[in-house]
Amino acid sequence: MSDTPYAEKITEMRRELRALNALVPETARGFGALSKAVKESGPLGLKEKEFVALGMSIILRCEPCINFHVEALMKAGATREELGDVLAMAIQMGGGPGLMYAGHALACWDELASA
Repeated sequence: MSDTPYAEKITEMRRELRALNALVPETARGFGALSKAVKESGPLGLKEKEFVALGMSIILRCEPCINFHVEALMKAGATREELGDVLAMAIQMGGGPGLMYAGHALACWDELASA
């Protein structure tokens, strides 16, 4: 884990994704359409869907995914206490590695909340 602030990591990942999107625009549009369809349909709200995505990101150990989903959860009105409940579930499902990545998710939340 680097000492780079989470906000900088998010900005850098967005820069990298813009370059990727320019290289493969059809793929980027397809992924964007899929994301929009998933988020805008079904019985679960956006916040609940982002909690699922965060739990999966922790278990899959995808730090950029964790950062993006924490940011999305903050925008969706999630609370730190709700985040804690999801982190506890991810820890239960992922054991020790889940514990470590849940720590990353909490540190990202705390940093972004104080910015």
